[in-house]
Amino acid sequence: MTRIDVPEAAIKTLFGSYDENLRHLESLLNVRIRTQGHELLVEGQPADEATLERIVGQLSSLVEEGFTISNTDVKAVSQLLTQDSGVNLRAYFQKGGQSLPGRRRVVPKSLNQRRYLEAIDQHDIVFGIGPAGTGKTYLAMAQAVAWLLAKKVSRIILARPAVEAGEKLGFLPGDLQEKVNPYLRPLYDALYDMMDVEKAARLIERGTIEVAPIAFMRGRTLNDAFVVLDEAQNTTSEQMKMFLTRLGFGSKAVVTGDITQIDLPGGRVSGLVEAIKVVGGIDGISFIHFDDSDVVRHRLVQQIVRAYESFSNGNSGNSRNNGSAT
Repeated sequence: MTRIDVPEAAIKTLFGSYDENLRHLESLLNVRIRTQGHELLVEGQPADEATLERIVGQLSSLVEEGFTISNTDVKAVSQLLTQDSGVNLRAYFQKGGQSLPGRRRVVPKSLNQRRYLEAIDQHDIVFGIGPAGTGKTYLAMAQAVAWLLAKKVSRIILARPAVEAGEKLGFLPGDLQEKVNPYLRPLYDALYDMMDVEKAARLIERGTIEVAPIAFMRGRTLNDAFVVLDEAQNTTSEQMKMFLTRLGFGSKAVVTGDITQIDLPGGRVSGLVEAIKVVGGIDGISFIHFDDSDVVRHRLVQQIVRAYESFSNGNSGNSRNNGSAT
């Protein structure tokens, strides 16, 4: 058994409401934790006890230094330190992510998210591929806003495919912009979370920030821009090729998507799936793959993602078995 002392200033943060964080750490590390005053009494494998000691030690130091650590942060960095014991949380909080005026600091919550942000800084085209809730779009847009405010680019372009536009737009009320807005709403929501709504509206009105369906990219050359293509699994092969060849001088593109949620009509090849095979070997293009461990939404989302993966894998196996029987 290992005894870990917790400074009084860090008890509320580390324990969590009704010891919620301690229960999370027990599950994550497969240890048993009991409390005795300011101490944690930990029983488990020596390596797991040592990992818990590192987590508690680093988080306690940050709290004592005045860092604001939420319950979500405790869970995220705990996961982080189990993946890589060499992570220094102080450097992680100080250097990771972006500070956006009037908003909370946007920091990576997993190693893959950290690699994603680093890839965006270092490469002109980055693909972020993985399930819902892994921060692919949110982090890309945070980087885009930070680059615009730092004057590294002169505009932001946010694009999304309108999968059903070919059949249903004509039946929707309003002009073309009003027809496509429902497909672009998630991008507006994320943008308004990054900056003041009025400022965002002014930048959109000036054309400094453009939110549009991917079809609006055709025939353009995008210079000095930070371009984010969201829901790229729903692009066609032609749309993806068109988008990737729009990039001009001084520009950066981030492509996000989840290849398990393709909504294209039957028989159409996903442009994202094809791009992984076609441009995956080109130097200067980075691919970051997320999984369920990177999910940072409600705790149930991670379990839901895993459940669907297990279900899909089971059905795939059944299909193969049925096929061989016939």
